[in-house]
Amino acid sequence: MKILIDMNLSPKWCEVFEREGWQATHWSAVGSHNATDRDIMEWATTRQHVVFTHDLDFGAMLAATQAVSPSVIQVRTRDPLPDRLGSMVIAVIREHADALREGALIIVDEARSRIRILPLAD
Repeated sequence: MKILIDMNLSPKWCEVFEREGWQATHWSAVGSHNATDRDIMEWATTRQHVVFTHDLDFGAMLAATQAVSPSVIQVRTRDPLPDRLGSMVIAVIREHADALREGALIIVDEARSRIRILPLAD
């Protein structure tokens, strides 16, 4: 699995994902700090990466465009640091790895996770 970590999340997430054997890239290593969400989505789609973000706009973009990729994992919490959420996010990715390869939006908060298969229906 290849994961692109959005600018709004700590680069420390790379270490968390790499320990699991997944390729992880922080957006700051490959793109501009003022890139649009569309730029990030296009980069991820072209390179077959899952987008990992704290930004709600990615889910809205998937819904508005009826896109089938890239998969997106959104964390919805005040404290999105890996020390707090790392084990939960890893468990969610393991559980839904097949769906992420096919195309999915996964929303993770402190209490639970929800998954929607792409394209998102109304």
